[in-house]
Amino acid sequence: MRRRVLIAGLFHETHTFLTERTPWSAFSVRRGNEFFAARGDGSPLAGVLEIADERGWDVIPTIDARATPSGTVEDNTFEQFWSELRPAAESALQQGIAGIYLVLHGAMATETISDPEGELARRLRALARGDEVSIGGVLDLHGNISREFAEATQAFVAYRKNPHTDACEAARDGARLLDRVMTSDRWPVTLHAAPGIVWPPTGVSTQDEPMRVLEELARDIERTHPDIAVVNVFASYSFADTPDTGVSFTAVTFGDPAEARHALQSLCDEATRRREQGNVVPLSLDSVLPAIQAEVARGETPVLIVEPSDNIGGGAPGDLTHVFRALVANQIGNSAVVINDPIAVAKLRSKPIGWIGSLTFGGRSDPRFDSPVTYEVELLSTSDGQFTLEDRHSHLASMCGVQIDMGPCAVVKHAGIRVLLTSRKTPPFDLGQLRSQGIIPESLSVIGVKAAVAHRQAYDPITKHSHTVNTLGPCTSDLRSLPFEQIRRPIFPLDRS
Repeated sequence: MRRRVLIAGLFHETHTFLTERTPWSAFSVRRGNEFFAARGDGSPLAGVLEIADERGWDVIPTIDARATPSGTVEDNTFEQFWSELRPAAESALQQGIAGIYLVLHGAMATETISDPEGELARRLRALARGDEVSIGGVLDLHGNISREFAEATQAFVAYRKNPHTDACEAARDGARLLDRVMTSDRWPVTLHAAPGIVWPPTGVSTQDEPMRVLEELARDIERTHPDIAVVNVFASYSFADTPDTGVSFTAVTFGDPAEARHALQSLCDEATRRREQGNVVPLSLDSVLPAIQAEVARGETPVLIVEPSDNIGGGAPGDLTHVFRALVANQIGNSAVVINDPIAVAKLRSKPIGWIGSLTFGGRSDPRFDSPVTYEVELLSTSDGQFTLEDRHSHLASMCGVQIDMGPCAVVKHAGIRVLLTSRKTPPFDLGQLRSQGIIPESLSVIGVKAAVAHRQAYDPITKHSHTVNTLGPCTSDLRSLPFEQIRRPIFPLDRS
C-alpha cells in the first residue's frame, strides 16, 4: 500500500541581536505542486522527494517557506505559515496519512515564540490526536533544539557536516528513517540532552575539534547500538537569545530508552571535556595584516581574509567595510570583496561601463558596527546577479538549491581592489558567485569573505593561506560580549565556573 505523507518546510536561522525584523514578505514560498520543481536541485527538499519516489510515497505537498538568515521573525509570519499549513494538514489527516515530513532549520525565533519548530511540532501532534502519525524530517546542524520538539517527533536527521555539504543526503536519511517508522511495528522515541555549552560559529567546523570527534562518537553509537536509529549532534546557533540556545544531542531509538540516555550522556561528557576547543575567538584584523602582506609579497596567493563578524550565513547584513578599508590603507591591490548594498547598485544603474566617479557604499545597516565609505571608483560591470552553483554540494545548496539570485549587481574597482556590490545578501559559499561577475578568484592576491566556516568547501582548495579575523560586527565570536537575557544559565562560556 502506498504511504501517504504530508510534506512542509519552514527554514530560518534567526539572529535575535539584530535590530531588524523579518516579515513574511522576506520568505520565498513554494505551495502545492511547486514543490516538485525542487527535484534534482541539491536542496533538502530535493532529497526527500527523491526518497519519496524511491519508496512509492503518495506525497501531499503543502507549503515550504524559507528566508536568508536575518533578524527576529515577526509573529504574524509564523501564524501566516500555520494558517496555510493547518487546513491542508487537517484535510490530509481526515483522509488518512502515515507520516509528516518537515524540512526545518531548528534555530528560528519569533517576537514571542522562542521555539517555533517545537510549537509547530506540538500543533501538528495535537491535530493528529495522538501517536498514530509519525513526524520526522531534516534539521540543520546549527539548530537550537528543545526537549519539547524532540519528544513530539520520531524521525529527524540533522546535517552531519559543516560546511553543510550533506544537506540533501541528510534529508534522504530523514526520509528513510520516517519510512522505517511508518513500516515498523515498534514506535520509536526521541531523547534529548544538552551539556550547557554554546559555541560561536568559528568553533564548529566538523573538520576540526571538537565537532569532528563528537560526530565520530555519534556514528560509533549508531554502529554499536542497533536499536538506536540515529544520533544527532547540534552545534547550536549562538546568535539566538532563547532558552534552548546551545549545543545539544538527540537520539531516535526503537529500543531501551536508558541505553540511548547513557549514549547521549557520553556525548555531553565529551563536549564538556572539549568545551574550550569550540570557543574560538579570532585575532584582530590589524594583527594579521603584516603576515598577509608578506604572503602576498612572496606570491603565496590567493590569501583569504575571513570575517565571521559579518557572516551572511549567520544573519549579518554583509555590508561591513572593515576589510575593504584595510586593503586600501595597506595598498593591497589585485584583491576583491563582496558588499551588499542595493542603494549603491541602484545609483550605478544609469552609469555606462567605464564610468569613473565618487561612490558611497557599505556600512549602512547598523551604526553600532560601521558607517558608509566614499571612494572614487571605476564601474567594471553590471548584471542581474543570477548564477548557478559550481558545486552542487555547496553549503548554499542547503539553503537555496543550485539557482542563486543576488539581485541586481555591479562590480567597481578602486586602487586595484574589486568590489562586488549585491542587492541581496548572498553567503560566499560558492566560487560561482565571483566568477559569474567576471572576477576570477584564483587570480587574486587577497579575497575578503564574510563567513565563519561554511566557505571552506569552496575556498580551501584554491587558497594558499587563510586568516580568520575579529572585527566589529553583529556575529562576533566573543559570545560574552552579547547581551543574553533568555538563554538558560549557567552555560559555558558565558559562565566559566
